[in-house]
Amino acid sequence: MTAATFDDDLIRRRRADLARWRRRSRVVRALRLGLPALIGVLVAALAGQVIWRSFADADAQAAANVPIRLVNPKFYGRDEQGRAFVLSAITAVRDENDYQRVMLDRPNVTLDQDGNGGKANLSATTGVYREDDGLLDLKGGVRLNDGASEIVTQQSTFNTKTGQIEGKGAIKGAGNLGQIEAQSYGIYDRGERMVFKGGVRGRINE
Repeated sequence: MTAATFDDDLIRRRRADLARWRRRSRVVRALRLGLPALIGVLVAALAGQVIWRSFADADAQAAANVPIRLVNPKFYGRDEQGRAFVLSAITAVRDENDYQRVMLDRPNVTLDQDGNGGKANLSATTGVYREDDGLLDLKGGVRLNDGASEIVTQQSTFNTKTGQIEGKGAIKGAGNLGQIEAQSYGIYDRGERMVFKGGVRGRINE
């Protein structure tokens, strides 16, 4: 091997080594630039996922807390004496903090007065019905009408279990027999017994 050939081989090896070094340098430079960028992308993606899950959980929680609302609901039942009743309303909304409490808009109760087809109607502006104890509290323009007489007051309670109706405050009643005013009333024994109390005044038709 001549000196010229040796020098040519040395030059080629050095050039090859230099080329490999440059390639390694480019790879190292790319990694130095790319790895932080990739880490940044991963961190941003993770943060985005956490934020998305937070909003999704918040939406799910909000949806779960929306109270149940029924339009034109009807509840059918019977009291302890077997008297049927139908409770209806324009809307019914369950209390999100008390599932047994149902708030009613324009409640209306149709009662089977005597079990032989005689009907009475009890209505109000608003009402709250508790499914656990069967009490229906009515407020605002409460009217009880059995076709022959009508009682008007601002507050009444209908016990769907016993069938009893009680009311308080500025009661006025009118019917075929006459008129009556009082501060409280109660209807018991399927309407057979009515009790008026507090400043009772009446007028009997002749």
